[in-house]
This record gives sequence, structure tokens and C-alpha cells, in this order.
Amino acid sequence: MSENLPSRGLDPQGYIAREGSLARVPHAFRPVVAAARDRLLDIYGSRLHSAYLYGSIPRGTARVGRSDLDLLVALREEPADADREAARALGDALDKEFPEIDGVGTLLYSRARLLSEPETHDLGWFVACLCTPLLGDDLAEYLPRYRPDSLLARETNGDLALLLPRWRERIEAASDSEEALRPLVRFMSRHLVRTGFTLVMPRWNGWTSDLGEMAEAFGTYYPERAGQLRSAASLGYEPTADRAVLLSYVDDLGPWLAAEYARVHGVKAPRPDGP
Repeated sequence: MSENLPSRGLDPQGYIAREGSLARVPHAFRPVVAAARDRLLDIYGSRLHSAYLYGSIPRGTARVGRSDLDLLVALREEPADADREAARALGDALDKEFPEIDGVGTLLYSRARLLSEPETHDLGWFVACLCTPLLGDDLAEYLPRYRPDSLLARETNGDLALLLPRWRERIEAASDSEEALRPLVRFMSRHLVRTGFTLVMPRWNGWTSDLGEMAEAFGTYYPERAGQLRSAASLGYEPTADRAVLLSYVDDLGPWLAAEYARVHGVKAPRPDGP
């Protein structure tokens, strides 16, 4: 590997390199990306500050018919309920129109929130390192560079203990249908794998968004839990409708991971609107 290329997701100075680019978007997904770009402008107009892609599509690893379209939208002011409803309607329309994707997820924030001091090592880092500019002025220009250190670990995933009771409520409220359980298994599996990875990220000294690589990195430092995270990584890509998996997350893996995270990195600073 050339010395000029990122190593373990880092640039030559040891900062996390921005992943993804529009050039990496697979050909099959370019029509839906173009449609999303045009319709975001139609919906939000001059209130739109910027928009971004993130996830497997801009990384070039998306699978046709299996991967979702992930968007982050920054408005010039705080989003209202009508803005969120418009984002949901856009996602539903794109999902129905383009069989290449399996759902659309849209994060909606104000420019001020994304650039706020409390979010510097959470949402700010997310924009600067994991998001690919699609429209508007790139907020990464106003954000620092990031190293895979304990501060970043704490502020990104140090709130798992607060999330677990909410997860349990969602599991209890879900029906036994595949439509209800599979998305929960996918979401919680991915969240736990990412949390396990960021637990060890400073020691591993790098960044990856690949769930399998995350699980392997975690297993290097916690071999007694490695099998659980490898299984979660697999379910993050190919979820099953298994309530027992979800209960194991909130009864065993999740509580252990939350406690170990707090011991190693501390607890995420509270946010005005909660985790």
C-alpha cells in the first residue's frame, strides 16, 4: 500500500479520513441519488443549507435491492414537524419508485445543531467523516479533524445504557411478524456492533464502517465476547425475525457493553433532547 493512502481509515497524519464519495456511488444507484438531490431542493428550497449521503451507497459497497438510501439534511433553521413529514414522504416515494433500494432513512437537523459545541464529537464528526456532500455548502469546512480517541468514543456511543430501556419497550411492543422484528434485529445488531467497535477504536487506532471488520477488531480485545459480536455483525447484514436475539441484546450483550463502555470511556455528555 502506498504511504499516501489511508491506513485503517486514517490519513497520513493519523486523522480519520472521510469515507465515501459521489464517484464511488455504484451505477445502479445513481438515478435514485439524482432523484433525491432534485427533490430535496424542490421540498426545502432556500431553507436547505446542505444535504449528504452516508452509508454503503457512497462507500460503493451497496447491494442492489438490499441496501437502503441514507440521507442527512441540514436546514438553515430547526426542522419542524412538517419538515420531518416531508422527509418521510420523500423516502416513501423513492422507495416505491426505485426497486434498487430497500428503504430510505433521512436524518434532519439544523445547521446550528450540527455545528454546536456539544455535537462536535458526535453529529459534527458524523458529517465531517462519514457523510458525502450532495448539495450545498459542506459543513465539514467548519469542523475540526478527528482522531480515533477516547473522547470520540465516549461522545458517539457512550449512551447505550440510556437506550436499552427504550429498546426493551420497542421489543415488547413489536408483533411477532417478520415485518416488525427483522428491522429491529438489523438496527440493534448494527448499533451494538458499532458500539463494540468504538469501545476498542482508540486501541485499534483506526476507523472502519464494515460490520465484519468492526467485530473482528472488537474480538481482538474481548475474545470472550467475540462470537456474540460476530453474530450481531452477520445479523446486521442479514437479519432474522427472532425475538430471542433481541432479548439477548437487552438482557446480556447490551448491559455488559454499556457497563464496560462507561468503565473505559465514561458516559456521553447529556443532550438537551436526550440520547
